Amino acid sequence: MTDTETTTATPDPGSPDARVERQVRRIAKHIERFTAAHGGGGDAIVEYVGRDATRIVLVGTDGAWGDQVVRDPDIARAAIAKAGVTLHEEFPNDLAAKVRTTKYEWSRMAGLQLGGTQG
Repeated sequence: MTDTETTTATPDPGSPDARVERQVRRIAKHIERFTAAHGGGGDAIVEYVGRDATRIVLVGTDGAWGDQVVRDPDIARAAIAKAGVTLHEEFPNDLAAKVRTTKYEWSRMAGLQLGGTQG
């Protein structure tokens, strides 16, 4: 091999890099299915939940929202980029105003104060 030649090594399927890439692809597919079902585009926010948990909050172009919890914030960001969704560093007001909540979310958020069910 000369100094100008480059090679692209395929990671060993059992290597940490290969496992991370499989996780990114799997999560990106979930994001793509969500966005396809809710207007074909969307926005995402990555939130810290705990030492081994990161939450991806998705908002579709139709205002529907969903979330997915993954282990690593870098994997979450890579999956969002792979899915082609706009990543926000914080939850902007205009995006929050776009979110459509249903009776289910209101009953879960308000709990018993507004007649929601416990549990």
